[in-house]
Amino acid sequence: MARKLLVQAPAKLNLALSVGPPNDSGMHPISSWMVTVDLFDELHLETLPAEHFSLFATVWHGEALHRSDIDWPIDKDLVHRAHAALERHVGRELPVKCRLEKRIPVGGGLGGGSSDAAAMLRGLNELFDLRVPTVELRTIASSLGSDVPFLVDGGSAIVGGLGESIETLDRRAPIHATLLFPGVACPTGAVYKEFDRRSRAALDEARVRGLSGRDTIGPDDPFNDLAWAAQQIAPAITDDIEEIGELIDLPVHVSGSGSTLFVICSDPLHASAVTVQCMAKLKIPGVAVTTTPTPPAKPL
Repeated sequence: MARKLLVQAPAKLNLALSVGPPNDSGMHPISSWMVTVDLFDELHLETLPAEHFSLFATVWHGEALHRSDIDWPIDKDLVHRAHAALERHVGRELPVKCRLEKRIPVGGGLGGGSSDAAAMLRGLNELFDLRVPTVELRTIASSLGSDVPFLVDGGSAIVGGLGESIETLDRRAPIHATLLFPGVACPTGAVYKEFDRRSRAALDEARVRGLSGRDTIGPDDPFNDLAWAAQQIAPAITDDIEEIGELIDLPVHVSGSGSTLFVICSDPLHASAVTVQCMAKLKIPGVAVTTTPTPPAKPL
């Protein structure tokens, strides 16, 4: 009998992001305080007969607030690549029917594709009872992207190097925020190219650790070395930041390489109120979120 599983893939937020100069391979070491929040893509998995080839589909969830074309080739799809990578690791085929329903915007700096890949690794591991340890899943994940190893477990962590160094942080009071989705794109490669063209900044791990060690963080506290580069690539973001800031009288931050913006709020009601204000008066879609551990997969 076929087994079915629902795996939730949470968005990630960089509450602190310091970026170093590129290494000899052109890759940028980072130090970042990353957290997962309760905005989820949903990965539906179902086992197929042993002789069957796997099937993949990606669609927008009915609740998705910001949609773009899903037009990338299958060999570039991170969910498909994660499936193939785990098959290679265990040395056998893992035939599944996969339906990914996305809420997390594509290219928004929230790690949606990376989280989807991590969800596939977790889901296959449970669906086929592979018992691959987390440390091995993270090693597989590192071949897929710098955010994927963290998102295998999610939660709250200081992430360093090229994403392979993960220092899990103790649970603390939840952090509340509003995510806002401008109608522009910030291709990660273009943002890093702009960063390299103008930046002479050095990696500042101490600043990241200093923020992550606080009991609470305020609206002014998050920082992001890539924010100005994202604003250069998509100047409309600067206008949105100014308009949102004037409306709510709070600092507005860029998530990762953009284009998603976020505001730190005092509690869930505050986050909901900010979301409603921005959607009603500025017509910028948004959602109130709270930091959360990665939920366990659910049998269906």
